[in-house]
Amino acid sequence: MRVLIVEDDDILRDGLGVGLRLAGFSPDAVETCADAAAALRAGDFQVMVLDLMLPDGSGLDLLRRWRADGVSMPVLVLTARDRLEERVAGLDAGADDYLGKPFELEELAARLRALLRRNHGRAESVLQWNGLLLDPARMRGTRGTEEITFSNREFTILHALMERPGAVMAKAALEERLYGWQEDVESNTVEVHVHKLRSKLGPDFITTVRGAGYRLADEKVTT
Repeated sequence: MRVLIVEDDDILRDGLGVGLRLAGFSPDAVETCADAAAALRAGDFQVMVLDLMLPDGSGLDLLRRWRADGVSMPVLVLTARDRLEERVAGLDAGADDYLGKPFELEELAARLRALLRRNHGRAESVLQWNGLLLDPARMRGTRGTEEITFSNREFTILHALMERPGAVMAKAALEERLYGWQEDVESNTVEVHVHKLRSKLGPDFITTVRGAGYRLADEKVTT
């Protein structure tokens, strides 16, 4: 779950990056409108955390331009300016949610998960496929009475596949979920973590589509 953080406060920006990574997100953090625009052009993000007071302009103006250009990614506005009229202006400009400072990281992570669910047309918080229940809030799975834990990268790959269980995801698309837009990509990371997932979920849970990528195995029909 790639998230772009646009925040000019160094301490808060670093803290958000660390905290959201621990919560199962793959965050990239920038501090200016210009860097945010460059990141959007270069990376495939699923959700954004946007501060309104940025060194080179207004986050609200930036949001209006993005919406006018057709950018539909969910955006959570994070700001100390929390008066009613400012919240209304932010929502009318295209924000999907609004969270005032100070805030608890757990609430921010929960709001981002909710935005992603709605963006994928889901109401339920738990993903299900072939007997596996995946809880994004806990980054754990259950199958029957068995609880299965995952590393951050294992969870990121599995979550991406379970969001679109019938679709093939290219290796490059999975790499984008794992790495920041300015990070060097290790050549065999996806293969290594798919192998680890198969060792935990069974060799047939994830199918390799030669030359195309990976998808979940067809759902088994129980009678």
